Amino acid sequence: MSEFCLMGARLVDGLGGEPVVDMSIHVADGRVAGLGPPPRGVEMIDCTGLTITPGLIDAHVHLGLSSDIGATFHQELSVAELAADMFGNCAHTLDAGFTTVRDTGGVDAGLARVVAAGKVPGPRILQCGPLLCQTGGHGHLGAAWEPSADWCRHDIPGLRSLSLLCDGVEEVRKNAREAFRRGADFLKLCVTGGVVSLHDRLTDTQFAVEEIAVAVQEATARGTYVTAHAHNNDGVRNAVAAGVKCIEHGSSIDEATAALMAEHDVALVPTLAVVRALESDSQATGLPAAIADRIGIVRQGQVDGLLAARAAGVRVGLGSDLIGPDQSGRGQELVLRAETEGPMAALVSATSGNADIIGIADEVGSIEVGKQADLVGFAADPLADPKVFADRDQVVLVVQRGRVVKDRR
Repeated sequence: MSEFCLMGARLVDGLGGEPVVDMSIHVADGRVAGLGPPPRGVEMIDCTGLTITPGLIDAHVHLGLSSDIGATFHQELSVAELAADMFGNCAHTLDAGFTTVRDTGGVDAGLARVVAAGKVPGPRILQCGPLLCQTGGHGHLGAAWEPSADWCRHDIPGLRSLSLLCDGVEEVRKNAREAFRRGADFLKLCVTGGVVSLHDRLTDTQFAVEEIAVAVQEATARGTYVTAHAHNNDGVRNAVAAGVKCIEHGSSIDEATAALMAEHDVALVPTLAVVRALESDSQATGLPAAIADRIGIVRQGQVDGLLAARAAGVRVGLGSDLIGPDQSGRGQELVLRAETEGPMAALVSATSGNADIIGIADEVGSIEVGKQADLVGFAADPLADPKVFADRDQVVLVVQRGRVVKDRR
C-alpha cells in the first residue's frame, strides 16, 4: 500500500500547535502528500478516535546493550544471543511508536544497515559507532584487573562495539577516524564520570579540552558533530569550549552553564527514564547493586538542569538511555518529562526537537507536507493522559516511511 489516507483522527503536528480534529493525512510514495480533504480514488484508513503524532524519536539509546550487562562483558553470551536480543529490541522499539533513534554507543553501522534494509524490523538508526572515552573513564567497563589492552577483545565488528580507549590528542584523532571508518554518523565522547561506571566518579572530568577539540575537528571534516556525555559543569564547559554541539544528561547544569550553552547553540538531551529504572532495580540490567548508590544528585539534577536550559533558550531534546535486557520503557521518558514541563513540551522534544538536534529535521519530526510519513496513532489522547505514551497497547498504528508497520485499531 504505497498511497492511502488516514481519516478522522485528531492530529498533533509535533511543532507545538493546537491539535486539529478530524484531519485527513494523505500519504503517497513514503511522504505526507497532503493535509485536508482526501483525493478521490485513494484507499481510506479509518482512524476515528485516534490521536496521531509524528513518529517518536529517542535521541539516546544503547541498542548494543540489549542483554544482561554483566554477562555481556564477561563474555558469557554467544554472539547469536547478543544479536537476537538486539534485533528484538529494535522490533520492540518500533512497536512502541519510536520510528527513529540515535544510538549513542554500542553498535556500529552493521545493525543500522540491517534494519534499514528491512531484514530486521526496527526504527531508523543514527549511530556514533563505538563512543570515545579515556582509559578508566566512563564507557570503559573492563573488569578491575582486566588489562586495558584487552578491552578491544569485547568488540564484535558489525554488531557491537561499546567504546574505543583514547589517551592524548593523536589517539583521539585516530579513533575518531576509526569510528567513521565503521560508518559512524556522528561522534560521542565521555567528558565526565558517569552513573554506569566502574572506575570513576561523577565529579571527574575526562579528556582535556584539546582532546575534545580534535574530535570536533574530525567530525567537522565529515560534515557532522560531536555530542558529549557530561554530568558536571566543568565537563560541560570543557565540551562547549571545544566545540561540541550537544550535551547528554547534564545533571548539574546551572544558570551560568545553561547561558554558555545557549550562547554557543549547544543542545541538551536529558535522560530521566534510565535513572528511574536503575533506582528501581539496577541488578535487573546485570549491573552491580552499588550502581544505584551513584544516582545521588542525578535524578533531581537532570530536572533542574533541564529547567535551567529551557530558561536560557537551549534547545532541549529527549532520550531514555535505557540499558540491559528490558528496554520496553522508552515511552516512560515522555511521561517523566510531562511531569516536569507538560505533555506537549515532552512530545515536541521527542519529535521536532529531537529531529532538529540530530540533524534530520528536514525529513522527519513533524507532520508537514513533503516530510517522510513517520506517524504514530494512539488509541487514547496522550496530551490528556501522558501515561498513554508509555503504554504499548495504546500504540495501535505505526507508519514508517509511508508503510503501515503496525495496525491494531
